[in-house]
Amino acid sequence: MKKALKKLVPAKFRKTNPVVPVVRLKGVISAGGNAFNPALSLASCAEMLEKAFKEKEAPAVAISVNSPGGSPVQSRLIFRRIRDLAEEHKKKVLVFTEDAAASGGYMIAVAGDEIIADPSSIIGSIGVISAGFGFVEAIDKLGIERRVYTAGQNKSTLDPFRPVKEEDIERIKELQLEIHDVFINLVKSRRADKLSDNPDLFTGRFWAGQSAKELGLVDEIGDMRSFLKKRFGDKTELKLITPQRGLFGRRQPSSTASLFSGVNTAQLSADMLEGAMHTLDERGYWSRLGL
Repeated sequence: MKKALKKLVPAKFRKTNPVVPVVRLKGVISAGGNAFNPALSLASCAEMLEKAFKEKEAPAVAISVNSPGGSPVQSRLIFRRIRDLAEEHKKKVLVFTEDAAASGGYMIAVAGDEIIADPSSIIGSIGVISAGFGFVEAIDKLGIERRVYTAGQNKSTLDPFRPVKEEDIERIKELQLEIHDVFINLVKSRRADKLSDNPDLFTGRFWAGQSAKELGLVDEIGDMRSFLKKRFGDKTELKLITPQRGLFGRRQPSSTASLFSGVNTAQLSADMLEGAMHTLDERGYWSRLGL
């Protein structure tokens, strides 16, 4: 009854507590992923970001970043979407880092007007990495003949079943350096007046929260709830923004039976296998940071 009466009072006369929308961006950044292991991409978070910035009365938008990195393209697309929405809705963006905001995760973090890190957060890793395996000797021992047919002499670059070529390495290095320059320029455009002149800043090295603050990679040390209450008052409320739809593009089901009803079992098996492979790949990203 009290709430119903409150709605009848014009908004400008209501006495309300500040409400800050919160968007959580977590995981390896990739355009891939599936229902069993969704990746962090623009497609996966665009709806939540739009919803958060449309909260008209919110004094700011809080974004939690917990990512070891991944796709440079998706990282930049998420960064760009956050900045575009912030400018469109005239909202300040406060980014809070959890376990890591490294590599592509840090690229997203610099979309914040302020970055607040946990003292144990891993911050930085401003660089580009490509990794793979070579199975040349293994394929010979197994007696397997590799058959590859291409139109274009560079269509089989870094084939894991063939000896590595120096010209392939040179081309990959050129590509990495170009992407690295994009990353460096983006960070400088956002934090140029805050960054220290440490020569290791853009070498791919990473630091814990306090050191990252001293280097100018983050602004403050703290946690989301305490920081927001200190900034906007003790009665500040945090409103977690979540996707409208759940697994398989449907609203979250209430039971396991309804979860798998009408699902193609062959596709389900493929998704489970793909999810397992994605989990291994994700584990590799986190392990590079010692996490």
